[in-house]
Amino acid sequence: AISSLSGASAWTGRSHGAVASPPPSFVLSIRGGANEYETKFEGVKCSVIEKASKKIEEARRKIVDEGSAISDFGSKADEICTAAIEEYAKSAPLESEGSSASSAYARKLAELESSLDAPLQVLYLRQLALLRESALASYKSASKASDASDYEAMLAADAAFLRGAESASRKSSDWTYDAERSALQSVMSDFASTSKKLAETQVQSSQQQSTAMQFLQHQQQMIQQLQMQLYGQSSPWNMAMAYRIPDTNFNLQGSYQQGKANLQLSCVPDEYAPMLGPNGFTNGVGPGNLGLSLNLSI
Repeated sequence: AISSLSGASAWTGRSHGAVASPPPSFVLSIRGGANEYETKFEGVKCSVIEKASKKIEEARRKIVDEGSAISDFGSKADEICTAAIEEYAKSAPLESEGSSASSAYARKLAELESSLDAPLQVLYLRQLALLRESALASYKSASKASDASDYEAMLAADAAFLRGAESASRKSSDWTYDAERSALQSVMSDFASTSKKLAETQVQSSQQQSTAMQFLQHQQQMIQQLQMQLYGQSSPWNMAMAYRIPDTNFNLQGSYQQGKANLQLSCVPDEYAPMLGPNGFTNGVGPGNLGLSLNLSI
């Protein structure tokens, strides 16, 4: 008990002379141990995250709100994380502070990296979706506007997505775009298959129409052959004539078609006679009251 009291008086009585510095473990036990370092590094971590969140929010507005991909998003994300880690590293503990301080520092550093990587990865996935939509639109446009095959258009779209995805990925992370790339390739394959089936359907429809026309032509030729057998060789001349007898309602029509003549007399009132005067266009046969048509089939 005496030695304990004398030791305590030695710690509190610095005016009585120089004394030895207390061991770190003893100081930690008095100040609350590792909790002090946890609180210290937690404050530094929160301050660093608050600064980095401003840049992350700018990227979020660009990608999510505006729907635009950020060029070299991966390198910019690395810059945000690197700057935050460097800022946090300024509060690194000294060797004299012991292993408890180092452990608390390492834990908070890991939490800092995770807190920054999580929102950046969400933006990364959204950017991959934008790149996939852009590549798919490029593929559809190329497959329709050019004579290139669907396979070449598919390769070009996949290469464009691959370039954008690689530039959007962080080099020092486990980010991967394999799932988005596989989804893009699957959609393009389905689209190509549908386009191929549609083209085949159109070709089949055209072939069916051609076959139907050939059948009708064949039937028409058979009918003409039967007519020739029944009525003999028909004349290639087809003629028709119409004549209205002046000052009457009688209309005389005659026709000659396929070797047969037809004459028809009809009574058709002329509704426009009052507009033509008492004698109409002429009193005799002329171009005003004579209609003639001629068809020659060879």
